[in-house]
Order: sequence, then structure tokens, then C-alpha cells
Amino acid sequence: MAEHIVETMGVNVPAPDLSGPQVAASQSFMDRYAEERDKRLNVGVREYIDPSKSEKYKHFLDDPWIEIGTPINRPVQDNGHIKVLVVGAGFGGLLFAARLMQAGFKVEDILIVDPAGGFGGTWYWNRFPGLMCDTESYIYLPLLEETGYVPSRKYASGSEIRKYLESIATKYGLHPRAQFQSKVRTATWNERTSQWDVTIAEMPKGGKVSHLSITADYVFFASGVLANAKLIEGVDAFDGPSFHTARWDYSITGGSPEDASLTNLKDKRVAYIGTGATAVQAVPHLAKWCKDLFVFQRTPSSIDQRDNRDTDLTKWKSDIATGEGWQRQRSRNFNAFAFNAPEKPSVDLVNDGWTRMLSYSGLIGTPRAISMNNVGEYLGELHQIDYVRSERIRKRCEDVVNDEATAKALQAWYPGWCKRPCFHDEYLPSFNNPHVHLVDTNGRGIDAISASGPVFDGKTFDVDIIIWGTGFVSPHLGSAAGKAAVQVHGRRGISLEARNDAGELATLHGVLSQDFPNMFWPGPGQAGISPNQGFTLDTMTTHIAHIIHFAEQRVGGKAIIEPTAKAVEDWGMRIAQGAIALAGMAGCTPGYLNMEGLIDKIPPEMQMKAARNSIWAGGMESFCDVLGDWRHQGGLEGLNVKAAA
Repeated sequence: MAEHIVETMGVNVPAPDLSGPQVAASQSFMDRYAEERDKRLNVGVREYIDPSKSEKYKHFLDDPWIEIGTPINRPVQDNGHIKVLVVGAGFGGLLFAARLMQAGFKVEDILIVDPAGGFGGTWYWNRFPGLMCDTESYIYLPLLEETGYVPSRKYASGSEIRKYLESIATKYGLHPRAQFQSKVRTATWNERTSQWDVTIAEMPKGGKVSHLSITADYVFFASGVLANAKLIEGVDAFDGPSFHTARWDYSITGGSPEDASLTNLKDKRVAYIGTGATAVQAVPHLAKWCKDLFVFQRTPSSIDQRDNRDTDLTKWKSDIATGEGWQRQRSRNFNAFAFNAPEKPSVDLVNDGWTRMLSYSGLIGTPRAISMNNVGEYLGELHQIDYVRSERIRKRCEDVVNDEATAKALQAWYPGWCKRPCFHDEYLPSFNNPHVHLVDTNGRGIDAISASGPVFDGKTFDVDIIIWGTGFVSPHLGSAAGKAAVQVHGRRGISLEARNDAGELATLHGVLSQDFPNMFWPGPGQAGISPNQGFTLDTMTTHIAHIIHFAEQRVGGKAIIEPTAKAVEDWGMRIAQGAIALAGMAGCTPGYLNMEGLIDKIPPEMQMKAARNSIWAGGMESFCDVLGDWRHQGGLEGLNVKAAA
């Protein structure tokens, strides 16, 4: 694996120093990591299908959660105008609306557009059995202080999260301001009117598509980082029913999002394709009901303990919601451990698998000072602490799973930061059931889909139902607008997507870019990221709401806001200078975090662009401090702000 770490981000990186006593006798694990990685690379990068861009497969994205004929609410009529257009009704859209209103905007200033039938974003679409957050709900769910809500469990269920998000919309009066079953199609900057000309497609379930045109002063993309489900070619060859987990079909399985009694599967042979984070939650429920369950694995997930439990209301009042700002303080405590800060608090408030996984900073960054002089030592330290954790988790497979071959196949052989780690207490025991069969494809994936089921290694697995747990399009692909399939053209007709695809979408703070005035998005490029996406989105939406509010205060009304060339250049250099701290991502096993390994294949002339467009590598708290200091200065430094004509 060392040879994969030699060159990254445009610089030569020393191999990790693995001389520490904990791994000195087991350095062959690096060779095993490389061997497992090469299995995926040697079979080539599978071509995934984005059903949203395919007439052939778009039915996989039909909304199962609304009735045919559900009318569309239209807050802004054709040829009307809105102050703030929000694209997306999930965490990001709700938080941005709330932060705008806290900054003095009226609810009537806001229009939220989303193709779903309600609020929730990923929590609207995903309703598979066993769904819950993998980050502590006390810090993941936004606005708990504002709403006074107490999550029922340390890791809340998907149904509870979805209902909570609906309650946020109710609290802030957002239901009348939401246009569901609709997609923003185009946004074009109008130099004459200093606003965005927007087209929206209305797509009522079972009805005809129609269009309307509106204008907007400001546009915010809350399209999510894992918004677009992906499939593999040939899914339509199967004669039986099939569906993607992002559109779970309870009419096939039985049960409901609130009741995981999958009674229709009692006499069914089911194939589940994938062993990622969704499988880890759904497979245990399928195992309880299927006659036979075949779980097809390409690369195993790393499965640590979850230890979910009910919220103790006494401790909630005495230890958690202890006063004003408690959620932010708890999040900061979480960040100190998750980002492996040099100095950590004396008490780990969250105290779970995330805060005990210090090596995850290899993906998300760290406030520690990393340079060319010490990066080899730093990578060595990451591998050493990760090796101890990974060995424990691999041993857990052997302890929990009875069949030795199955236990070995379920062991993850890659650095823990290379894929999103999983936490669950029922997934591994599921494979002790005689009717649950792991089909380990040894890195290859299935060969084909036949009319009767998946085909692997010359064998056809005859099944009644196929469930596609193939995940989502990489968060690194496409701009925030592109993820929502919106064509954006800024000044002089410049295409946002073309600039992004060329690696030239430079920003200030990861939220706005030159030539696209009054258009905002919440990273992730050139911004901080965290395992706790709720906290990340709260940070970004608060920052953007501040920018718009103080820009309007400066000019006394509608403002035109755009970063200067120097500001985006300076910010890009700050991002690039810190990118060395992310050197551990080079050589990772292919997955959606590294675009199936394509990041390692970036030609040398493109590597500096990649470094400049990377994430803020100093950790989330460092990023928050930079944004906070910038706001405290009060001058909107680096922005051109002027009154609209």
C-alpha cells in the first residue's frame, strides 16, 4: 500500500512510519490492505447508473409515499417573484429557512422546492426497516434547543427523525411555503434585473408535467451529499419484483416504516445486493422474515458495536440539556474526539464508536499541525491506532459469526477511514441463521442479472425478489446544483457544472463562487465536513444567512453578493496548503468516498486542482473558528457587495 501514498495532492508524501510497537510485528497488514484494494481495481470500475438520468430506470425513483392525484401547492404563481429560493426540503433546507427567519427574514420571503411529497430529504425517501441515525441523535437532530424536543433514543429511528423534521416545518410555518412534487430545472442570472430567472417543473404523481417560471433574489442549494440512488446495468433483466432501498416497497415485503413485520417474505427467496451502511440496518430485519436470504458482498463493512438505548429523562435534564448552548457544547466535545484534537476534554460526553475512532481524522481532517516534515510520522500514527481498532473489529466477526469462512469473509481489510464505519449489534449475528447466506464475490461484484436472479461465478441464484442496496452517487461528483439536476448559468452564460467538472469551481468558505452572484450552497468542497452532517449543515446555513442579512443591512435592501477574485484565490490556497493532512486517503479501497478509486488516478497536472478543491483539512472546529472570526470582524471581507439596481 505504501506505493499508493507516494504521490498525492500534487506532492510527494513519505510512506507511513510503522515502527510503533503495536504493529511492528504485524506490518504485513499493509500488504493485505493493498491486496484487497487491488481486487477491486483489477476488475475495473463498475459503471453505475443514475436512474434520475435514465428513462429506462427512472421508475425506480417513483415516490411510494404519496397517493396518485395528490395536489401540488404553488406558493409562487407563474411569472411571480420570491426573495429566497431553497432547493431541497431536507436538513439543509429546513435549517437555512430557520436561520434566515432568525436573522429577520419573513416566512413569506421563502420558497422551498423539492421533488418529494414532504419534508425530510434523505429521511423522506429512505424508510427501510431498521433505519436509524448512526450519529447520536442529541447532536445530530437540529434545533433541539429551539424546539425543546427530546429524542426517544440515543440513535433515533428514521420514522422519528422524519416526524421531527415535519415538526420543525410546522414550528417555522414552512408548509405553506413548500412546493413538493416539483423540480427546479434551470437558473439563469439576469444581468439586467440582477436576479435569477428560474424554471420549475411540476410533476404530480400520476399526472402531467407542467412548468412555471419565477424570479428569485437569492438561491440556496440544499440538495444533499448522498441524494441520488445508483443502480448497476441489467437490473431490468430480472422478471420478478425489485426495488432500491431508497424507495423501499412495503407492498412487496409487507410491513410499514413503523412496523418492520415483513410478513410477505415468509415464503420468499430474497437477494440483497450490497453490504454497506443500509444493509447493516436492513439485513437483520430481512433475516427475521425471509425463507432464504442471499446477501451479495463485494467489500465488507467494518461493523463495531452500536449499543443503542432509550433516553433517560433524568440524565437528559441533569447531564445533557444542561443550559443555553448545550447542543453546540456537546457537538464541540464530539468534534474534539472525532477529529483527534491534540488536547481533548477530560470527559467524552457522547462516548460512542465515533469518539473512540480517532483514526477517522484521516478522512475528515484534524486540527493538528501536519506538514511535509511530519506527515510520514502522522500517517504511521493513524495506521497504528487504526490497526488496533480494526483488529478488534475483525476479532469481533470471529467471535460473533459461527461459521469460520463466513466470519473471515465479513472482515474488513482496509484503513477504517476509507469507508464510513458502521455500528450495529444485530447484523453479524444474522449470518448465524441457516437460511441467511453470504455470497462473497471477493471484490468482483455480481457478474450479471438473469431473469431468475443474480449470477456470480457461473451460478444463478434463483430468487423471488431482488433488493438493491447499491448506495448513492459519490458526493464528489457534480456541484450542489448538478446533484439536483439543475442547469445553472451565471454571468456571461457561464455554466456552473462545466466549471465544476473542470475542477475550477473556486469558492469563498465553500459557500459561494465568482460569476454566480447571490447563489449559495453548503460545501462540501472547500468547506469543513464532519461525521455529524446535521452539525455541518447548521454551521453552513448559519454562515450563509449571516452573509445575506449583513449584506442587505449594508446596502439597505436587496444586495448583489459575490466573492472577489483575490478572496477565492486566497481561500483555495489555504485549502491546498492543508490538504497534506488528508494524505491517508491515497490508496484507499475503492468506494463512494474516493469515486471508486478514481481520485488516485488523477493525472499530475490535475492534482493541484484537486488539492485546491478539497475539504478544509484542519477539522470542523478549526473551520468553525475561521468562519466565526470572519463574521466577528463584521466587514464581509472578500465579498463584493452592492445594492441591486
